[in-house]
Amino acid sequence: MAPFEKSMEMMPFKQRKCLETRKDEVCTIRSKFPNKLPVIVERYFREKTLPLLNKTKFLVPFELTLGQFLCLLRNKIDLDSSKTLFLLVAEKSMSCMSSSMGDIYSHHRDADGFLYITYASQEMFGAPGRGCRAEPA
Repeated sequence: MAPFEKSMEMMPFKQRKCLETRKDEVCTIRSKFPNKLPVIVERYFREKTLPLLNKTKFLVPFELTLGQFLCLLRNKIDLDSSKTLFLLVAEKSMSCMSSSMGDIYSHHRDADGFLYITYASQEMFGAPGRGCRAEPA
């Protein structure tokens, strides 16, 4: 991948496209797929261990739960079972995993019509090379 393309990929979706373009995109998506929700999923900007997804736009059914969506993302990232994946909705809150994407969309969608979800990780279960080490006696 060319350096310019990589830097564009790292730039948040809202900075890559103006508000009017994003609104037009949502209108087009909603007219073609009335039973799906337009969702943008991006990696947290300080995240270092998780890879970038190969796409940021997802069309999600209304009835899919956030927990099911989390499983879908874990599979796309191919995340090890010892790592935790956190989802932040609208860059500020963690929602209940049993909430439907339709409910989350109705409460947290952006002015442009997309629902923005940010993913991040946290090492669990004493990941190697980190944490406290016991001194030999």
